Amino acid sequence: MARCLGSEAQVLILSNGLAVAYQKVASSVECLGVAIMAGSRDENDGEFGLAHFVEHTIFKGTKRRRSHHVIKRMESIGGELNAYTTKEETFVYTIAPSGNVSRAIELIADLIINASFPEHELAKERDVVADEISSYLDDPDAAVYDDFEDLVFEGSSLGHNILGTKRSVMLLTGNHCRRWLADNYHVGRMAFFYAGPSSLSRIIPMVTRYFEGVPAGGKELQRAVPLPVQPFEKIKSIKSHQAHTVTGCRLPIIDLRQRFAMSLCNNILGGPGMNSRFNISLREKRGLVYTVESVLSRYTGEYLWSVYFGCDAEHTELCKDLIYDDIEKLAEGGLPKQALKIAKRQFLGQMILSGAAVENMALSLGRATIRGEKYLSFKELEGRVESLTSEDLQSCARLICDSGLSS
Repeated sequence: MARCLGSEAQVLILSNGLAVAYQKVASSVECLGVAIMAGSRDENDGEFGLAHFVEHTIFKGTKRRRSHHVIKRMESIGGELNAYTTKEETFVYTIAPSGNVSRAIELIADLIINASFPEHELAKERDVVADEISSYLDDPDAAVYDDFEDLVFEGSSLGHNILGTKRSVMLLTGNHCRRWLADNYHVGRMAFFYAGPSSLSRIIPMVTRYFEGVPAGGKELQRAVPLPVQPFEKIKSIKSHQAHTVTGCRLPIIDLRQRFAMSLCNNILGGPGMNSRFNISLREKRGLVYTVESVLSRYTGEYLWSVYFGCDAEHTELCKDLIYDDIEKLAEGGLPKQALKIAKRQFLGQMILSGAAVENMALSLGRATIRGEKYLSFKELEGRVESLTSEDLQSCARLICDSGLSS
């Protein structure tokens, strides 16, 4: 039986227990795949990097296909085969011209159910991931985020890099990969998602057929909210012209209204617009930075709010002070009625642009489904945003101030 997730989105549960999330979209492309509630925080000690390594090596052959057959299957018709891993989720999906849905569903199912992890391919991919780790460490504006998260989540399963270390990756074997699939790639943690022009009546029989072999059970999800850490300030010396800084805090956001309020608050303070308060204070008015941006990251049980900027080392403290001043101004004064209206319009406009891409829509649908949440239509999103008040924003800014910023 289907339940409505939005104006057009539906989710059904197949006879084997697999959730299928569907949204019809008038488009010349279709995006489909699987979302799995498993990421780097679910790894065992000594196996860091395993979730990401499996994401790489799942494409390296199945019981039916060799690596080059997997690669060519979607690319030969102009499609793309993709995957990514976060600390809590893994996505394996494809986007392709419409009319290739049977080919796409069969391939994704084959990868999920029949991945073989041949040793000669694993050996090559260990070197590839090691190079990825090296290139990441050579990119300080990216590496500083990992350094910050290691400290803010110290002592917990969230406190290690998604990529792992060169040493941990070199120790991973095909048996590790197969056990990871058995533990995590099962119907209790997985959802199939689809966004495109094909009808639901066409999609369901194919998913039922090809995903029949997905395991019914595996390892139960066990995630504890990390213990709090005291605010910190840590300086690491590197060979770099710029100083790269991340400052932020963990936030106990408890309900949907607060989540929307914090998302709008983040957008006003340091979102992607050039008119964000941080960009105006640090770049437009004073020319202190090239880039400043804030990010709200969601984890099971809490959120992490963080701000990145790069500047000359002697300006680091001034930039941090200016950021804190902007947060305090919002906490104390909120937004006038007209400014709040403009901020909402900008935020909703950004949602429209993001949601216009079939790929973004499909991934959001899969994410909501594995989290057991309602996938909101734009009309529902708009209603949530329009209901927010200046007091909601003040409360969020005050929460940031009271949580104590670390850097």
